[in-house]
Amino acid sequence: MSSVHRRRLGLVASAIGLSIFLAGTPKAAAHDLATARSSDAASAPTRDDDEREREKPWYERLAIRGYTQVRYNRIGATNPHLVNLQGDKSIGDSGGLYIRRARLVFSGDLNRYVSFYLQPDFASAIGDTLNAVVIRDAYADIFLDRDRRFRFRVGQSKTPYGWELMQSSGNRLPLDRSDGINSAFLNERDLGVFFYFETPDVRRRFKRLVDSGLKGSGDYGMTAFGVANGQPLNTREKNDNKHFFTRVAYPFDVGSQTLELAAAAYSGLYVPSRTDGIGGRREILDARALGTFVLYPKPFGLQVEYNFGYGPELVGDTIERRPLEGGYVMAMWRQKTKIGVFMPYARVHHYDGGKKFETNAPRHVIRELDAGIEWQPLRWLELTTELMASDRTVNGVRQEGRLLRLQVQFNY
Repeated sequence: MSSVHRRRLGLVASAIGLSIFLAGTPKAAAHDLATARSSDAASAPTRDDDEREREKPWYERLAIRGYTQVRYNRIGATNPHLVNLQGDKSIGDSGGLYIRRARLVFSGDLNRYVSFYLQPDFASAIGDTLNAVVIRDAYADIFLDRDRRFRFRVGQSKTPYGWELMQSSGNRLPLDRSDGINSAFLNERDLGVFFYFETPDVRRRFKRLVDSGLKGSGDYGMTAFGVANGQPLNTREKNDNKHFFTRVAYPFDVGSQTLELAAAAYSGLYVPSRTDGIGGRREILDARALGTFVLYPKPFGLQVEYNFGYGPELVGDTIERRPLEGGYVMAMWRQKTKIGVFMPYARVHHYDGGKKFETNAPRHVIRELDAGIEWQPLRWLELTTELMASDRTVNGVRQEGRLLRLQVQFNY
C-alpha cells in the first residue's frame, strides 16, 4: 500500500473516532435523553430508568438557582407609624436599605419517580435581627407513574391555597402579597403531605407560563388535596388537629390569550398565641374558601382573587371565631422593547378580619393601592418602582400614608 493511501486511511479513521467522541459528549447525551423521554412509551429505551439516571453526572441531576431583592421604602413617606408587620418590615420610621429576600434553591431528580426541593432564605427577620437563615421549603415529590401525572409532596412546602400565595416572590409584580389572601398562612407554607394530579400537557403549560415571563404561579397541579399542621411556619404544632386542603385549577388558551381559573378551600382548628388576661377557647375554627381568575398579560393582563371564611379574632378581651373576607384586583401590561421588558401594574386590595398568627389575633381593616412598573433590562436583573397608598386599622388604631418604594432584584 502506498504512503498516499495510508495517509488517506488514517484521516478517515481519525474522522470516525472524532465522530464517536462527539456523540458521547454530555450535549449529545442530553439531546438523546430528551428525545427518548418525548417518544411514545412503546418505543422507550429498554435499559432500566434508574440505571440511566445513575450514569448521568451529578451536575445533570442537580439544579441551583436563586434571587436576591434589595429595597428602599423611605422616599416621600408621609407617616412613620404606618407599618406592615406581615410584609416588608422596612416600611416605617426605622426602615432603610433592606435585603428583603436572599434565596437559593437546590432541586433535582433523583430518578424518574423521586425529586427533591430545598430552599433556605438568608434574609429573614426574627425580631430586630435581620438576615437570619431559615428553611422555607424542604420537600420531596414522589411520583406514582412514569408520566408523572400523580405525585405526593411530603415535607415543608407552599400550601395549595391562593394563586398569589403559590406564585414565587421573584415572579410577582407588586412588592408584597395582598393582606386578604396572605393572611391565610404566614410565609405561605406549612409542613404536610399533599397529593397532586395533572396531565403532561397541563404541566408543560404551567412551565411555559413561568419560563416565558408571563408571571405564572408555578406547577401545583390541576387538582390537589392534603393535610398540614396548620400552625405558623417553622413553629411547633400545638394540637392534634390537622388542616385539610383542596384545590382545582386549569389554565387554557383562548385564541392568543391564556386564562386560568381556580378554586380552593381549607379547614382546621387553630391555636392562637395570647397574652395574660385574654380569654376564649383554646382551639378556634380556621376555614376559608377562595376563587381565582387570571388573564395572563399578552399584552394586557388581569388578576382577581377573593376569599372569605372564619378565623380567630380579638373581641374585647376574648379571642372568638369571627367572619373574615378580602381579596384584590390587579391590571397589568407587558411590553417588550429594545431596552428590555416593561410591565406597569395597578392593584387594589382590602381585608377585614383577624390575623390569626399575630399575638391575640387582632382585627385588621386594610385598604391599599399599589401602582408601579417593573423593568427587566436583562434576564438576570429587574428594577421595580412602586407607589403605595395605604389605610390600615389594627385593633381600632388607624394609620394612613403614602410612600415610593424601590427594588432591585437580581436572579442567578
